[in-house]
Amino acid sequence: MGENVPVRCPACRRQHTFTPPVFPCACGEPLAPPLLRGAAPERITHRTWTDAWVTVRCGSCGRQDQWPQPELGCACGVVLRIPVRPVPRPAPPSATPAAGPGTAPAAGRPPHIPLPPTATPPRPTFRPMTIRTGRDAVTAAALYLKWLGFRDIMQSPERPASGIDLRAPGLVAQVDPTTRPAGLRDVECLWLHGLSASAVSVFFSLAGYDDDARARADALDVPLFVMDLTGTPQPANRPADELITTGA
Repeated sequence: MGENVPVRCPACRRQHTFTPPVFPCACGEPLAPPLLRGAAPERITHRTWTDAWVTVRCGSCGRQDQWPQPELGCACGVVLRIPVRPVPRPAPPSATPAAGPGTAPAAGRPPHIPLPPTATPPRPTFRPMTIRTGRDAVTAAALYLKWLGFRDIMQSPERPASGIDLRAPGLVAQVDPTTRPAGLRDVECLWLHGLSASAVSVFFSLAGYDDDARARADALDVPLFVMDLTGTPQPANRPADELITTGA
């Protein structure tokens, strides 16, 4: 399991306890990126797909692979990149003891992603989907909404003119996978779509929200979620906390 580390947001000074997400290695061993304790988190103002991955080595089988860079969405709307310890240079082959006859790799356990802090205990554990493309972000949001209790969720064609990526009975949702924070107009347009459909409006963003968008979403009761590349949304305002608590 991942190690808990304290993280302080450089924008609002809010203190968090962060646990990196755990995923199974190809050998089955649960694996989390090793966090660099004591290193200051980096505020994400520009996001690219190429710098959003880190190299992680499995301590059980030695496999080295690319994993999503750990990120934390603060309640103030800032998204933070959590530093990871670099992979050490491998030891020379002569220094690596050979496995004895009959040696088997350590048995793996299924991955576990903790429930959001405000989630009700009876809800099953959310299983996220790693985001590598913009379309993956829409699918990850759909999985999360289904976890919240929404049914018959339909995905719109890629880049719909309406801006509505997901629809379900009583729900419209927008997913912004771009590298800029969502703005005031984005939130207001989504809210108008929800108003005309008599539906809950939910917004997901990979880059967070600017201050005007957050304030307007609070006033209109639009739930805002920040997504990281593990596909695990985090609530970014009070309406989102309430949606997690009550579900669909």
